[in-house]
Amino acid sequence: MKNITVLVPLACGFEEIEAVTIIDVLRRAKIEVLVASLDGESFVKGVHGITIQTDVQLKDVNADMLDMIALPGGWIGTKTLAADENIKTLLKEMDAKGKEIGAICAAPYVLEKAGVLKDKYTCYPSVEEDIKRAGYQDAPMVVEDANIMTSRGPATAICFALAIVKKLQGKEKYEAIKAGLLAEHC
Repeated sequence: MKNITVLVPLACGFEEIEAVTIIDVLRRAKIEVLVASLDGESFVKGVHGITIQTDVQLKDVNADMLDMIALPGGWIGTKTLAADENIKTLLKEMDAKGKEIGAICAAPYVLEKAGVLKDKYTCYPSVEEDIKRAGYQDAPMVVEDANIMTSRGPATAICFALAIVKKLQGKEKYEAIKAGLLAEHC
């Protein structure tokens, strides 16, 4: 089986539960996770003061290196990601190549700003007002539309990360990781 690589870009003010959950669950599934900073800093501070060490700088990553990009939310970090031209370019390249893109909480806003959000999506309640697009799904933990996967927020982070595992590695690996996490609700 080929190595699978997922990029998790962090901007100051990211939602820690979402970022750490994505990183942790994917690494449990033996998926290579590259945690990237936007500005070359080795450490990025989340919205609740938790600092994460990054692996790479965004400028050193390209779409050909990746199987997926997964964006954690947090409104402050989301606005920074949405304003970053490198992130928007990478998202457009990933989408053009049909590669997987995920966003949780406020981060679907970044997908909208990059022009890659599809018709059906979910996000943190109220963020759909900033996205200003029809197709918002209120109830689901995870919504998939073509190569785009979205989720609602901190409490759905495990289900979102498991959905990524299922998409990238199949049902058997998903079931094994899910059982180990005691995540019967996903």
